Amino acid sequence: MNRRQALQQVSLVLGGTMIGAQAFLNSSFTSGKHGSFLSQAQIQLLNEIGETILPQTDTPGAKAADVGRFMSVIVADCYTPEEQGVFLKGLAKIQQAAENQYGKSFLMLTNEERENFLNRIDREHIDYMKNRKQGEQPHYFRMFKELTLSGYFTSEPGATQFLKYNPAPGRYDGCTEEKPWH
Repeated sequence: MNRRQALQQVSLVLGGTMIGAQAFLNSSFTSGKHGSFLSQAQIQLLNEIGETILPQTDTPGAKAADVGRFMSVIVADCYTPEEQGVFLKGLAKIQQAAENQYGKSFLMLTNEERENFLNRIDREHIDYMKNRKQGEQPHYFRMFKELTLSGYFTSEPGATQFLKYNPAPGRYDGCTEEKPWH
């Protein structure tokens, strides 16, 4: 990876984080085309994929942050039609691959099966990204992982309970006496 590619990827992640924060803070999820881009079943599937990537421990997981709904907004508003196609095909591939491998949908898999299944797809994603040619779309699982992380860490549960964000750090002393510099 050269410097230009690294800067582009960092810019995309930071841009997505900033856009994601605005989406969560403005609570604009239910307006406009956001509700119709992904079905409720697809959002539920994305929440479960996200929960497998960032499971609940002593802090809330990705499902508590409703990352599926976050992904729906970001993909609808920020992705190109080609990227949206990769995303939607990837969602269908996950369902089809789970059916082929386990004989049931991803939502019906046990936690251990989900982890093994997504780890296999993650290895595929890593190989794909290593061999990807200039101009090719990223792997769909990379999109899922990046959006899960952005959605989680810009959500209220992710920021306040995992990152322990304090909206007013430090103390403000408005009336202090100034002393000379020398």
